[in-house]
Amino acid sequence: MIHETAVVHPGGRISEKVTIGPFAVIGEFVEIGEGTTVGPHAVIEGRTVIGRDNRIFQFASVGAVPQDLKYRGEETRLVIGDRNQIREFTTIHIGTEGGGGVTRIGDDNLFMAYSHVGHDSQVGNHAIFANCATLGGHVEVQDYAILGGLSGIHQFTRIGCHCMISGGSMVGQDIPPYIIAQGDRAKPIGINIVGLRRRGFTDPSIHSIKEAFRLVFRSGLKRTEAFARIAKEVEPTPELKRFLEFFENSRRGIAR
Repeated sequence: MIHETAVVHPGGRISEKVTIGPFAVIGEFVEIGEGTTVGPHAVIEGRTVIGRDNRIFQFASVGAVPQDLKYRGEETRLVIGDRNQIREFTTIHIGTEGGGGVTRIGDDNLFMAYSHVGHDSQVGNHAIFANCATLGGHVEVQDYAILGGLSGIHQFTRIGCHCMISGGSMVGQDIPPYIIAQGDRAKPIGINIVGLRRRGFTDPSIHSIKEAFRLVFRSGLKRTEAFARIAKEVEPTPELKRFLEFFENSRRGIAR
């Protein structure tokens, strides 16, 4: 189901049951899985692999070269999973040699209009990018994170799972899991309790997260002191373990 005005390179690997709309352009090294729909005037290029049942809307740009002056045409990739929605004018770029060579997107994500995924970024599953949410290069966005409209994420920054970044926020340091952050530069303001409850977190798990948040961000303690108190006073749930491990792996530092 390829429209007669679409331009599909003979080298492109298009599975059955793929729909490609009018004036769409598909490049030589593109692979598209079954059930995916590509809208009118969308451009998919580069060494891009797209999974099953994705919907790529009109005017999206997927797999273009990075906006990185160090890029010299190396054979890097973009890998997109299944059931993602990539809305109008979204831009997603391939990786760079210096960043591992792969920009990767998981499953069941929503990229609203004008959102941007920079080179070498890693996006998990079930994330939501509101309109104009933007990732610099090398950003990690974990599962179920929500990025508000017009939010900007600095390169090499990590956004933890189940986070909510408020609209208009500028994020310059890592935001740990389960947190709501806002501002310029964004700071943690609380726990994403509504989101956690919607996703089935138990009351004991939410309580342990709230207590850990209080000790780290509200007590005035140094981080080592806060962690020592957490080890003594807070029930060791799996969610708490993930929260603490996030701090250990931070490169840009944690927003405080």
